[in-house]
Amino acid sequence: MASTRRPNVTVYHAQGCHLCERALAQLHALRAELEFELDEVDIGGVEHLEAKYREWLPVVEIDGRRRFTYYLQPDAFRRAVAQAVADA
Repeated sequence: MASTRRPNVTVYHAQGCHLCERALAQLHALRAELEFELDEVDIGGVEHLEAKYREWLPVVEIDGRRRFTYYLQPDAFRRAVAQAVADA
């Protein structure tokens, strides 16, 4: 039986970050072909998030596991989402 589980993708980003803007655009485009939940977290002004993520932005996690920093590779992302569904 096919899984109906939708992996949870979280992207940590900040205003004025061109790499973040690119990753967000890619994720929005990928949602047209893949089923996943997307949480967008702006770290701006949130001290503990700034400390944890600022130097790595954007950070993309799938089901709580950090998978991408700086750049999102679409083919690798597709594989990671498929693996998250298979692992469910």
